[in-house]
Amino acid sequence: MPNPLYDTLLGRHATRETTFLHLPDGGSVSYAEFHRMAGRQAAAIRELGLQPGDRVAAQVGKSAEALALFFACARGGFVFLPLNTGYTPEEVAYFVENSGARLFLCDPASEAALAPVADASGALLEALREGGGSFADRAAGQDAEFPIVDREAGDLAAFLYTSGTTGRSKGAMLSQENLLSNAEVLAEYWRFTDSDVLLHALPIFHTHGLFVATNTVMLAGGSMILLPKFELDAVIAALPRATSMMGVPTFYTRLLSDPRFDRDLVGHMRLFTSGSAPMLEETHHQFETRTGQRILERYGMTETNMSTSNPYEGERRAGTVGFPLPGVELKICDADGREVAQGEIGTIEVRGANVFQGYWGMPEKTAEELRPDGFFITGDLAQMDADGYVTIVGRGKDLIISGGFNIYPKELEQELDEMPGVLESAVVGAPHPDFGESPVGVLVPLPGETPDLDAIRAALREKLASFKQPKELVVIEELPRNTMGKVQKAELRARYKDIFGG
Repeated sequence: MPNPLYDTLLGRHATRETTFLHLPDGGSVSYAEFHRMAGRQAAAIRELGLQPGDRVAAQVGKSAEALALFFACARGGFVFLPLNTGYTPEEVAYFVENSGARLFLCDPASEAALAPVADASGALLEALREGGGSFADRAAGQDAEFPIVDREAGDLAAFLYTSGTTGRSKGAMLSQENLLSNAEVLAEYWRFTDSDVLLHALPIFHTHGLFVATNTVMLAGGSMILLPKFELDAVIAALPRATSMMGVPTFYTRLLSDPRFDRDLVGHMRLFTSGSAPMLEETHHQFETRTGQRILERYGMTETNMSTSNPYEGERRAGTVGFPLPGVELKICDADGREVAQGEIGTIEVRGANVFQGYWGMPEKTAEELRPDGFFITGDLAQMDADGYVTIVGRGKDLIISGGFNIYPKELEQELDEMPGVLESAVVGAPHPDFGESPVGVLVPLPGETPDLDAIRAALREKLASFKQPKELVVIEELPRNTMGKVQKAELRARYKDIFGG
C-alpha cells in the first residue's frame, strides 16, 4: 500500500458521496468532498515549496478545513503539527522553531500577532481562511486529484508537543503505523460501524479529538457532528442525532448539571466514552442513575494514543481505565523496571504499535523514557487488580490534568517566581467539580512585600494559555520542605484539596 494511513482512512472512501461531517450551519461534507478538500490543500502546500517530511504547523480554530489539514499532510507526506489555540505567541514561537516547521497556518485574526514568530523561525505564514490570498483561496485553485504520495508505515505523520517538568516541551513523533494501528484497534474494540454518528465537541489539536475520534470514525465509515466546542445547549440539541459521543469528564459533569439531560434524550445512544483526565466515581454513578448507561473510560497519552479501555461488553468498572487494548503490552513496574506484585502501585510501561518513535531532537530524553526493548515509561502511577483492571492512582512529575489538558507545574512556577513581590512558588493540582482538577499557585512573598495577586493574574494572561493559569492564588509564609530541602507538594495538595469547594 503506497500510503497506509491515508489510503486506509480516507483514500478508500474517495468516491463515497455519503456524509462524513455534519456542520454547525446545517451543511454537510461528504467523504468524496473531504478527500478532494485534502487533495487541494496538499497541492497548495506543495506549491509553497514543501517536500515530503517537511513540517506543517497549524494554530487554527475548529472547522472542516482545519480538520482536513491533517489528511492533506498525510496525503502529501508532510508532518502535521497541531497547536493548541489557547497558546500565546510567546509559547507558539518555541514549537514552530523547535519543529523546524516550513509552513505555519493560523486564523486571520492572529496573523499580525504571529507574523514575528514566523519571521524569526523562517516559516511561511498563511491565514487558513478569509480574505484574498489566504491559504483557503490558494487551495481552492488547486487540483483536487493531487496524487497521494507514497509513504511507509514507519514514516512520521505528526508531531504533538507535550510539556516536560523542566518547562521545555517535547515533540512526540508519531508514525503512520502508530496512528493507523490504534484506529484499527479502537474501531473494532468499541464496535464502530458506518451507521455511527459521533458527536464531536472535542478540540482537534490533540490526540483525543484529532486522532482517537476522527480516525476511528473514518476507518469505520461513520459520520461526525462537528461542533466548534463543547457548548451545553448545542450538545443537548445534537444528541438526538448522534449514536456515540467522546468526551472528557468536564463534558459529563456539565451535562449532568442540566435537567434536560435524561434517559429520554439519550436512550438511543450506543456509546459514551471518557478520557484525557480521571473521572470521579461519583460522576460515573450519577450518569448511570440519570441515563441508565455506563460511561466507558479509557487511558492514553500523547506518546501512545490509547493504551487501555474498559470493555465494550462486560463490566465497565468505575474508577478504572479497564484493560490493555489488543496488541498493547502493559506492565506496572518499580523505578528499576521490574514488575511489581499484583495490586501494588508502580509506574505504567507500555509497548505496542501505538507507541511513538521518540522525541524530536531529544535523543537523551528519548533514551530516558523509551527502553531498548520498546517499553515506554509513561510516568503515570497505577495498580492492577486481580481481574486485570488498571486503576490510575497518581501521576509522576506532578502533572495536573485540567479539563483534559495537561499542565506541568514547573512551567507555571517559573512564571510565578518572576512576578514582583514573589520569593518562590509551588503549583499543585486540587480537585475541581467541573475540570477534574485545577492548578493552585502557592506564593511565598519577598520579605516585607505583599504580592499584588490581581496584577499577577493579569501578567499570566499575557504569558500562558488560559487553561494553564491557576484558578486560585494563595500566599503563605514558607513552603513545607523535607530534610533534603524538597518542597512537600503532597502536604500542599492535602492543605488545599477543598479550595474549589470539594
